[in-house]
Amino acid sequence: MLKYVSRRFLAMIMTLWIIITATFFLMHSVPGSPLNGEHNTSEAVQANLEAYYGLDRPVLLQYIDYLGSIIQFDFGPSISQPAVSVNDLISRGFPVSLELGLYALGFALISGVTLGVLAALRRNGMIDYLLMTLAVLGLSVPNFILAALLIQSFKDYLPVALWHDWTHMILPVFALATSPMAIIARLTRSTMVDVLTQDYIRTAQAKGLSPFVVVTKHALRNGLMPVVTIMGTLVAGVLTGSFVIEKIFAIPGIGRYFVEGINNRDYAVIMGTTIFYSAILLVMLLIVDIIYGFLDPRIRLDKKEAK
Repeated sequence: MLKYVSRRFLAMIMTLWIIITATFFLMHSVPGSPLNGEHNTSEAVQANLEAYYGLDRPVLLQYIDYLGSIIQFDFGPSISQPAVSVNDLISRGFPVSLELGLYALGFALISGVTLGVLAALRRNGMIDYLLMTLAVLGLSVPNFILAALLIQSFKDYLPVALWHDWTHMILPVFALATSPMAIIARLTRSTMVDVLTQDYIRTAQAKGLSPFVVVTKHALRNGLMPVVTIMGTLVAGVLTGSFVIEKIFAIPGIGRYFVEGINNRDYAVIMGTTIFYSAILLVMLLIVDIIYGFLDPRIRLDKKEAK
């Protein structure tokens, strides 16, 4: 396990470096400067601003300096908000984005697994068809469309902006969790249908165990393996989806700063939030792989052990 984690960690560092490099050069390949048209100033002042942000230097030197700053966990100052650093924006917005993401993932996981198990236990029945139809609808409607529909439907009953108490969380969490919930429900249903027909399940039923014990103790562990496998992808979907959701509901998270950074062509904010989110996703993928190995001891994490 230690060798596996070490290899995965090194691969994660390499992947993060590739993301940093690709994002940096893509941002600088766009014609023009982020300072153009943003300040009603003279050419001398423009030159001073470019020198202050290091934009007047060759791109390769800017890249080397930026890598040095990233190693020190310094994302630099925001171009559109000179008095605020990107680190400040991340530290200000991340707790909100994390709270939104955890609530959405928790709601999606609990409700998705529950609906999937219920559909599997009532397979080929009315409940099964109804739940899977709702799951297809959840996958078909984009979260920003669902968010607009929720705002129009519940604006008289629930707050539709900001992030203060639990009433502000209901609509954005539901809008963000619907798609992963539908994926989890469909995957859990298909896996549980297969697991419930296995011999060891019949043996447990023959011993007189209650249906609840059979499902929770014997079937659910194997039924959740595919769900654990895709959790990394679902985390990515929730985090990227939160960009739009935070903007629609005016939630002061990192996603809103990222969208504003794109509108303002703020290199530092775009780079900082992209790298920060990428690091979180890579860490989550590593955690998912480790959990997957613990859930199924038959998996050989070390290739040498498999020989």
